Amino acid sequence: MVAAARRSHALFAAVSIWGTAAIVLYFSRMSYWLLKTDPDTYSWGDLVKEKKTQWSGVRNFQARNFLRSMKANDVALIYHSMEERSVVGIARIVSGPYVDPNDDRWTVVDVAAWKPLTKPVTLLQIKMRPSLKNMLLVTHSRLSVMPLTLGQAKAVLKIGKTELEK
Repeated sequence: MVAAARRSHALFAAVSIWGTAAIVLYFSRMSYWLLKTDPDTYSWGDLVKEKKTQWSGVRNFQARNFLRSMKANDVALIYHSMEERSVVGIARIVSGPYVDPNDDRWTVVDVAAWKPLTKPVTLLQIKMRPSLKNMLLVTHSRLSVMPLTLGQAKAVLKIGKTELEK
């Protein structure tokens, strides 16, 4: 309740200072995500070949709730788990969340390949960067879907020598 009051107070302050444009900016903000996948099951290369896929198979309630928070045009970093353990590509969320056609208790989104990272970013590189110590990939490594802050996304892309142009 306190967080909601702070958000509404911040929004009111922004509207008071900047007018209607602040409301549009507040509600249209892009979110950043990290999606983990086992490359032996479905890899970045598979996504590039198919161009677009339904991101399904998530069977963890917290990860499912994160999927439900996604919206079209959000950005997702694709992370290869297992032996590779590295961020390898950037995708766009191209649909809002919808019910998994195979099991209505779960949620899916559609994801499209955008671009590969110039240089893959390993889990070790992420763990060594102090600004990424609170990243859920480090603190809750079992999650397959997780939000990223703008700062975290930018830091990973910088390590990967990749720019996120509009």
